[in-house]
Amino acid sequence: MMSGIRGKDTKPELVLRRALHARGFRFRLHSKRVHGRPDLVLPRYRAVVFVHGCFWHRHEGCRYTTTPSTRQDFWQTKFKANVARDEAVLGKLLEDGWRVAVVWECALRKTDQVNAATDLLSAWLRSDEPQSQIGEQEARRS
Repeated sequence: MMSGIRGKDTKPELVLRRALHARGFRFRLHSKRVHGRPDLVLPRYRAVVFVHGCFWHRHEGCRYTTTPSTRQDFWQTKFKANVARDEAVLGKLLEDGWRVAVVWECALRKTDQVNAATDLLSAWLRSDEPQSQIGEQEARRS
């Protein structure tokens, strides 16, 4: 089952890539030269973007962050390791001078949300803010 889970070129990632590319942003994909192999690397803006699945990366307060009812100890351990790894990668990237954005899967489910999330991400890229988190709530507000 878990061997079928893709780590790159997921539907939310492809949707965001198309939207950013249409707005003129150019990026590298899954660069091995950048710690954590971010989904998108935008060297011009010294920024990286991760497209996180709400289930796997535990988007706090999201309705898609569910826990399977079987083997709960296994899943809790797995989820804690994922979150700890995400925090370590974030810290290392910020330390190395990168700006980091996380776009949650829930913000990329509907066309209007994709447009709103892309607007927020575009504005962030042009700003000087070191971090950004874009989820369903932020995409609805804009």
